[in-house]
Amino acid sequence: MAVATLSVFVVPMTGEFGWSRGQFSGAVSLGALFGLIVSPFAGRLIDRYGSGVLLSTSSAVVGLCAIGLSLTAPIWSFYALYVPGRAVFSSPLELGSSTAVSNWFIRRRPTALAYMGIIQGIGLTIFPVIVQVMINGWGWRTAWLALGIFTISSGIIPVLLLMARRPEDMGLEPDPENRPESEDSRDVSNRGEPSGFVESNYTVREALATRAFWVLAVFSVLAFVVQAGVSLHQVPHYIGQGVPTHLAAFTASTFAFGQVPGGLMWSNLAGRVPLRVLLAVAAAGMSVGAIGTGLSSSLSTGIPMGFLLGVGVGGVHLLLRLTWADYYGRLHLGSIRGLTLPAQIGGQALGPILAGFMFDSTGGYETPFTVFGIIVAFAAVMVLTATPPGPLPQVVGSVQPSVAPVGD
Repeated sequence: MAVATLSVFVVPMTGEFGWSRGQFSGAVSLGALFGLIVSPFAGRLIDRYGSGVLLSTSSAVVGLCAIGLSLTAPIWSFYALYVPGRAVFSSPLELGSSTAVSNWFIRRRPTALAYMGIIQGIGLTIFPVIVQVMINGWGWRTAWLALGIFTISSGIIPVLLLMARRPEDMGLEPDPENRPESEDSRDVSNRGEPSGFVESNYTVREALATRAFWVLAVFSVLAFVVQAGVSLHQVPHYIGQGVPTHLAAFTASTFAFGQVPGGLMWSNLAGRVPLRVLLAVAAAGMSVGAIGTGLSSSLSTGIPMGFLLGVGVGGVHLLLRLTWADYYGRLHLGSIRGLTLPAQIGGQALGPILAGFMFDSTGGYETPFTVFGIIVAFAAVMVLTATPPGPLPQVVGSVQPSVAPVGD
């Protein structure tokens, strides 16, 4: 259900059924809107029960929807199957995986989130190519069927068996520092808080009262308009420029691959540079990549622009996950992310359909991609005002931990 993978299906499916690009893109946007509705409930479930059950259930839904898409024919059946799959992919799957990693790490959170982003980037890199090979050899229906079977087989049992909510639930400490045996003391009463770290755990109401919350939410909308809008339409753009179909898929893979080295780069910088500054730099890279993609007509320029766009998108993904956790703590992170993820999903809902209808109106992608570049450039400047909310005031007799955010 990832937009980068779906982009490979745009040309064969719209060509077979005669759908417009706007009609096809509408399923992505509608799915994102349903994800927006689900997100707050998913966040509260994660805080209470952990991510395991939610992720396994979501994987089952996505897999079954993909299998159903192998049988689709009229446009309503495409919407009926893709919309719920996209809703689950954009909300519970994203929220469950990133919140689980943030709950297990504090001091090493940038590195842990970077590793998660790298694995996601590898998946997004190889799947457009794999799907294109299957489409060329056996047709797009077989490709959907294979994706569904893979998702069900890999996303249910391992998650149920291996995931726990927080290390404290198992009497463990989040990413502990190496300490002498005598200091470790085998006394779990002090576990759950790494040495030298005390965490600021904002409630949802307290987070809503901070300026950073709203700046980051608006930034999420603007950045992910660009991420989803360009990602879905980049392969059709190059096919329209005369690039062979089997080679055009490499632009989606290059875009996804850019998130892999990008994740390592951003995580290494996160401990040295304020997070809001890194978000601004990542968004600026997205701006150049989006405009450059719209102006590209060959792989010689398209691949570098796709890579730059991927580095920027990977940075925004990683840094936003890190910023929410560092600014507002782990205790209510699922509920807070459940309210903020709709901003991201809203952007992902707007981007594809805006690009699709602008293509239908202008006959090309230069205009929408340039508009997207301008939007995310504005977001890059705006996010610089998202200063950390700071530690919560201490209340006498309270056990509320508090610390200034790591990385800013």
